Amino acid sequence: MASDISHTTSDKTSEIESSGTIISIDQMHKWFDDFHVLKDINLEVRRGERIVICGPSGSGKSTLIRCINRLEQHQQGNIVVDGTELTHDLKNIEIIRSEVGMVFQQFNLFPHLTVLENVCLAPIWVRKMPKIEAEEAAMQYLERVQIPEQAHKFPGQLSGGQQQRVAIARALCMKPKIMLFDEPTSALDPEMIKEVLDVMIELAESGMTMLVVTHEMGFATRVAHRVIFMDGGEIIEQNTPTDFFENPQHDRTKLFLSQILHH
Repeated sequence: MASDISHTTSDKTSEIESSGTIISIDQMHKWFDDFHVLKDINLEVRRGERIVICGPSGSGKSTLIRCINRLEQHQQGNIVVDGTELTHDLKNIEIIRSEVGMVFQQFNLFPHLTVLENVCLAPIWVRKMPKIEAEEAAMQYLERVQIPEQAHKFPGQLSGGQQQRVAIARALCMKPKIMLFDEPTSALDPEMIKEVLDVMIELAESGMTMLVVTHEMGFATRVAHRVIFMDGGEIIEQNTPTDFFENPQHDRTKLFLSQILHH
């Protein structure tokens, strides 16, 4: 099986090597007061590339992806997303946020709105889409994440796995070019993890550019072009999934893998 996976990964890698860069991060630093949370981050993401970011708690991985859509502000270096540089310019931030979907650990759904209303909200308010059109699009995405029958329920009536699939549909309804996932399965009960990962696998196979912070290593092996390991605010190591898991180079990577793969 491992050889099959490495074969498909290398096929996928050759496909994306010919595509252009969609995210470029150059010598980026971030501080929280005196705490240097991200140190000299350099990262190029190609269009259609799928990257899994892993590392111990507090390694800066969630902060890194939150900097890409300006949920966190970096203090030094450059971030360019699909040709637009992230600066203090609010117009640039709005352009980037309209192109970048984000799915959080907690689902962040509005409890007083139905599932359909939650998914429609951003296209109506941000894209100025007519309500009927937005509802049609929302239903298509709810079908894609396999819960169209939940459209008229409220989030509190859904399981955690269903709520997270609503959150994915909501992000997709803005037709983003890039999807960021911040530990999307870590708040879920084990039996619900697969239903969310299955939706993410389908999304990956459709060619979406994805950056996923997760410890779901089976998912990384199956869909990632690259696995990045972070520790202490730095990118310590990055490689194809096969090489990353079978031949880690750095002692910190080896220790991390021994802790998560044998428990």
